[in-house]
Amino acid sequence: MQNVKTTLLGLTLSLFMTAESFAQNLPPEQIAQVTSKTLSEGFDLQGHRGARGLAPENTLAGFALALELGVTTLELDTGVTKDGVVVIHHDAYLNSAIARDDQGKWVEDKSLLLNEMNYTDLGRFNIGKLKPDSKYAKRFPDQKSEAFQAIPRLADLFEMVEKAGNKTIRFNIETKINPTKVSDTVSPEIFVTQLLAVIEEHRMADRVSIQSFDWRTLKLVQKRSPSIPTVYLSAQQEWLDNIASGQAGTSGWTAGFDVDDYQGSIPKLIKAAGGTVWSPFHRELTPALLAEAHKEGLKVIPWTVNDPKDLATLIGMGVDGIVTDYPHLFQ
Repeated sequence: MQNVKTTLLGLTLSLFMTAESFAQNLPPEQIAQVTSKTLSEGFDLQGHRGARGLAPENTLAGFALALELGVTTLELDTGVTKDGVVVIHHDAYLNSAIARDDQGKWVEDKSLLLNEMNYTDLGRFNIGKLKPDSKYAKRFPDQKSEAFQAIPRLADLFEMVEKAGNKTIRFNIETKINPTKVSDTVSPEIFVTQLLAVIEEHRMADRVSIQSFDWRTLKLVQKRSPSIPTVYLSAQQEWLDNIASGQAGTSGWTAGFDVDDYQGSIPKLIKAAGGTVWSPFHRELTPALLAEAHKEGLKVIPWTVNDPKDLATLIGMGVDGIVTDYPHLFQ
């Protein structure tokens, strides 16, 4: 049987063998070999919301597990509370599938906005497990619950890593903000001001990147802290299309940049906007788009990749990293 190095070399050189056929023809044990080898060569393995498939998302327990599993980057979401605290949480509100009050009652969906609560109020909610029988719980049946996990501050995560003596882990921080729902969050200016303040206080500027679907925050980061890499998230799906050909200049997602002005090329669009990393929905990435992005000098790190064959496909294509809910697949 070909060894992994030969297989990857053959993939790179062959004009006829696609990445998809590579993954389909690869047995599970060799997929594991490919992922382990790639990781050892500088591949950026990002634990999505910590390790969402295995532990409660965006919690200190989940991030601790991701560190144990050997990720190179912790991927996380942030919001800002009424009193200006940067917290780690995916939604602008408390999600009824993950949040319970101090009496153990599941919250009503979308009823409690982060920017309408002070952190002391927010801290009493427990996000240590998924609501039984919810659609969300069915998506992640292997997630182990915790007795209690509060919504952490970004500062709490930085302090946990500092206390552990970890000097190498990176943080890919998403600003969860939506230009079509301006009252749900603080403004881009306030968001970036508060976020950069925490990063600077903990001297993490050389270990973070900041990502967003809402490119307004990325432009502000580039202006205020140009040394911090900005990661441009994209999706062109029914449930979210932040590129929207013909609409990008008016929808607000892309900070006034319109893909039609760049021959319909997302890599060219991101390069023009000043990005250093493109993070597309993984099913939308093709070898041609990857090659184009690399030609523009962009790194490409698709999200959120959970199927081993998809992992092998994308690695075979030559992506620079992966965002996954299951970082243990690389062990």
